[in-house]
Amino acid sequence: MEYIGATGVSIEFTSVPISQSIDFHFILSFAIDADSSGNPQNGTFSPYWSSTLTPKAVKSIKSIYSNVKVLASLSGWSLGQKVLSWYNPHDQNLWISNAFFSLKSIIETYGLDGIDIDYERFPKHHESFAYCIGEVIARLKKKGVISVATIAPFYTTVIPYIELYTRYGDHIDYVNYQFYTDKVKTPETYLEAFRNRTQQFDKNKVLPSYEVNGRGIQGDAFFEALKLVEDNGFIISGAMIFSADASLSNGFYYEKKTQAYLVNNSTVTSGNL
Repeated sequence: MEYIGATGVSIEFTSVPISQSIDFHFILSFAIDADSSGNPQNGTFSPYWSSTLTPKAVKSIKSIYSNVKVLASLSGWSLGQKVLSWYNPHDQNLWISNAFFSLKSIIETYGLDGIDIDYERFPKHHESFAYCIGEVIARLKKKGVISVATIAPFYTTVIPYIELYTRYGDHIDYVNYQFYTDKVKTPETYLEAFRNRTQQFDKNKVLPSYEVNGRGIQGDAFFEALKLVEDNGFIISGAMIFSADASLSNGFYYEKKTQAYLVNNSTVTSGNL
């Protein structure tokens, strides 16, 4: 899983090295239910990722690589300087309807395969989140609009995501837990964090993650952590990287090495990046 297009840099899908031996999921960042000033739009989503990542570009990369899927991530941290939050809709069913139809339009326009849920701030009372987002995921899947749904919790948002997963986990394929927000620095502490999160979500769906030039474990220590996680009985079925935008400056070192790890990992039967 590779987030792409979130930071405003000009980036192309074709810039990213892709192994044909494993599934590769691009996650467009982000589709947001807000106007350009960050004002809520009651479930009506619009795409705000890099303008280079067009419907034509999606069609092209998927025609080149049959193993590529493309998802839209919902919300993210901010839109420009405006920090985004989940808001409790006055009419939850109207929000769900608006979200379903606006996302369906984006998905069909861009030829996407799924959605990723990345709301990162919540009010004190967030009871509507699990129901609204869960119903949107379920309806999109039941109607055949998407084939993949993922969620991206981190340490301060884990409670609403646990509620979502508990109620709608059957419709969620992967958990892109943002381990770099736990600020673990060593393979040993990464293993402990991984073990803790697999007790909150299905251990077969939780993917290890890495932030390029960011927080948490850095450099080749990440791959030492992957090996340690595997040595302790966990099956690494894939990995998530944030983000391709940052990797433009290092020649996509972590994408190349992560894919090589997954391809060469004898315990992986269907690796995903």
